[in-house]
Amino acid sequence: MGLFDKLFRRKKVVRIKDTGTPLERYKKSFFHAIDGFCYALKEEHNMIIIVTAILVTTILGFVFSLSSGEWLFCILVMGMVTASEMINTAIEATIDLAMPQIHPLAKIAKDCASTATLVFSLTALIGACIIFIPKIMALF
Repeated sequence: MGLFDKLFRRKKVVRIKDTGTPLERYKKSFFHAIDGFCYALKEEHNMIIIVTAILVTTILGFVFSLSSGEWLFCILVMGMVTASEMINTAIEATIDLAMPQIHPLAKIAKDCASTATLVFSLTALIGACIIFIPKIMALF
């Protein structure tokens, strides 16, 4: 028992994920993350759009030989959009579990979580336009 637990008389809570060796726990965590991504890809229509945009951006990046800075921006934004969609999905699922009936505060939480993904997506779109439009225009 750690000092914090002793001071506050807390017992250690053992969760299912805490069982096994460290390597087994990392392996479980990795596969749970893959399960989450597969769920989102199968059930969330926006995830299909995001993955398609990532594939198109990656192909265009190779076609137009993006600079290191351009690649870094694209990779960062692709990760941010994907992560925000996953967080949005988790927030929506948690709210649906905790509040199965319609409630104005649940709507606000879901709408705000969705807005975060929209903001990142618009940032990605603007950045993509700044990077790719001049390269496409140079072809003509």
